[in-house]
Amino acid sequence: MWIGRDLSNALLGAATQRPALLLSGARQTGKSSLLRRAFPEAAYVSFDRPAVSEEADSNPTRFLEQFKDQVILDEIQNAPTLFRELKARIDARREHKGKWLLTGSQHFPLMKGVSESLAGRIRVFDLDTLSIDEVLKAKLGVSDYLWKGGYPELWSQPGLVAGEFFDDYVTTYLERDLRTLLDVGSLRTFDRFLRLCTLRCANLLNYSDLARDTGISPVTAKSWVQTLEVSGIVSLLEPFFSNQSKRLVKTPKLYFRDVGLLAFFLGVSSEASWRRSSLQGLLWENLVFGELLRGLKAKGKQRFLFFWRDKDSHEVDFLIEKEGAIVAVEAKAAERPALSEVHFRQLEKCFPRKRIIKCIACTHAGPRPSTVADDVWLWNPLHHGFSAFWKAVYEGEDG
Repeated sequence: MWIGRDLSNALLGAATQRPALLLSGARQTGKSSLLRRAFPEAAYVSFDRPAVSEEADSNPTRFLEQFKDQVILDEIQNAPTLFRELKARIDARREHKGKWLLTGSQHFPLMKGVSESLAGRIRVFDLDTLSIDEVLKAKLGVSDYLWKGGYPELWSQPGLVAGEFFDDYVTTYLERDLRTLLDVGSLRTFDRFLRLCTLRCANLLNYSDLARDTGISPVTAKSWVQTLEVSGIVSLLEPFFSNQSKRLVKTPKLYFRDVGLLAFFLGVSSEASWRRSSLQGLLWENLVFGELLRGLKAKGKQRFLFFWRDKDSHEVDFLIEKEGAIVAVEAKAAERPALSEVHFRQLEKCFPRKRIIKCIACTHAGPRPSTVADDVWLWNPLHHGFSAFWKAVYEGEDG
């Protein structure tokens, strides 16, 4: 079963403008499937096969000469010598738009090759797992999205058990690829590090505490978190300050890019286990983060997402900068959360010259986002998706 991706039209459009495209993202987000679906006539080569990557690396000129028309070069970071040869071919035939379609999942070697050889010649896209909007458009129920997440294989193969998928994913990709990339000697240490990251999700990230509990140095802990981030496994959310330079030096919060992977690590596999979990709110907040991040990326506004916390520890989970206003979103794993539990008033006092658009992301089951007292929006991502939030909450006050 094919599930349409919101990125498809952007890829097709870019292929008419640039000689090369790069689709990056974590393993199993559907990069190669999306390109093969969007460009069905293109040849396809996977560099996950050692014999193919060795052939390309040993003689890149001869290897690329065989492709007269459009070609998908999958996991190209495994054949790094191709980048220079691609540069030469693109410079020789700039009129050939969209001929070279690349994918990659190991961000460090991938982006090094792009920046050194293909800068100005390539359009780069980042693919996340399925959003709730994409699942809803496919007319699939999303009631189990909170512990299933958005990896496409889990939705295209209904009989696949989420726990088994994630067990294989952690063993095959996280423990193999990332351990190799980081040159980690102890599997037990790296596994402990991953699980400690899940327990710090939706919280301020303290590298010293994480390092102490893992049994590694703070420098190593920071390096490992950065690798998880550029590999598409986690994201770091910066705090909001009117002074933009302060955002770069203050403590970020840690989130997982896919809530299903987080749920797997936390042992949540059903609504009953979620309801029983002491980390119920943590999972819900991570789901809200994921939907906001995916939706804002699609709008080209991912750099406008922050959290807010003052010196008295008053906090609002998510802020979205908007011209002349701030959209404030608080995640609450309840159907009708008490407004007294949300720090919107403190936020308004902190930014008296800004118009504050207030929203609580909760399990409210209305047919669409709605307002309650004090003009606070209620939005349930599982019922409405990001598109409804954008139309009602972000754009609503502007008519």
